[in-house]
Amino acid sequence: MPDAKQKFFDPRPESVGLAREFAVTTLSSWGLHRSTEDIRLCVSELASNALVHGSDPEHGFLVRLDAEEDFVRLEVHDSLSRHRLEPEIAQAGETDTAGRGLQISAVLADSWGVEDRRPSGKIVWTRFKAGRPGGQARAC
Repeated sequence: MPDAKQKFFDPRPESVGLAREFAVTTLSSWGLHRSTEDIRLCVSELASNALVHGSDPEHGFLVRLDAEEDFVRLEVHDSLSRHRLEPEIAQAGETDTAGRGLQISAVLADSWGVEDRRPSGKIVWTRFKAGRPGGQARAC
């Protein structure tokens, strides 16, 4: 079982792309390729949410990946607790350009949830079966 890997990202828009690269590199180093695109997309959505809604100008977010038996667990830790603990899956309209991050993550992941880290933020996590065939993102 590979060791969990984590990396802290500054509160800058470029950090979302760096978080995606970190996830893909980590999964590749573990030889896990089958759910890479699903996980990559969820990293992007959850990191974007942490950046926009959960990070103040002085604190960023942390991405952690862990291989647990037959699953990969992705966690994104934010730094603020000003928003309620349980984020809601938004019902975005057809023309809305935002508000689908958690909806996408919930569809792609086998499970997801939120853990309280007050006073220093929360963790939004997703779990993926490591053996999902194909390695391509599923249709939402």
